[in-house]
Amino acid sequence: MARFAIGICDAMDLYKAIQSLYAEKEKLEQVIASLEELQRSAGQPPGMPIGGKRRGRKSMGSKERKEVSERMKKYWESRRSST
Repeated sequence: MARFAIGICDAMDLYKAIQSLYAEKEKLEQVIASLEELQRSAGQPPGMPIGGKRRGRKSMGSKERKEVSERMKKYWESRRSST
């Protein structure tokens, strides 16, 4: 198994990089905490997407359902009579 020696310069650069990343992580955690506090104070429940749009199909009213039913009956009647 080969061993790779890290020079003193490389170790110092690595140390600086790690320290820089820790500082950036701390800043990000503060920003996230601030945004979460704003979200709570705005009354937005956590996990709720902005806009609050529902996904999925729109539900049909009874009148719309009846129209579709009549249209499909005519469609299937025409399909049966053509064969």
